Amino acid sequence: MTLVRPGVPQPEDTVQFRISMQMTRVDVKNYLEKIYNVPVSVVRTRIQYGANNKRNHKNQRVKKPDYKVAYVQLGQGQTFQFPNLFPEKEETPEPGSIKDIQKQFMEKERERQTADPRRGGVIDWFGL
Repeated sequence: MTLVRPGVPQPEDTVQFRISMQMTRVDVKNYLEKIYNVPVSVVRTRIQYGANNKRNHKNQRVKKPDYKVAYVQLGQGQTFQFPNLFPEKEETPEPGSIKDIQKQFMEKERERQTADPRRGGVIDWFGL
């Protein structure tokens, strides 16, 4: 049983798992309630069929294995959020460092390369 980040947005009280093909809804509910003490209200399952469009070196079709997906709706008032393992850091370079000098240079270049509004949309290389 593996916790999976869903491809499409889910409600905050719904969690998606990839489970073995032999597990049933009742098995999933009992597993989560007994082992992890998580209140579960509803479990929905579906079977995801594996892709069948690859071929090996003998030109034989190669099929990826099928797997079962369980959507678990948590109990009243319970929510689940995936942790942000790699948060974006806002770097502030030290004054005088190479990164700071590069940042200042790029800002000056961007400012220099912006089109002159007085030219009215005429290309820079076309002299007036």
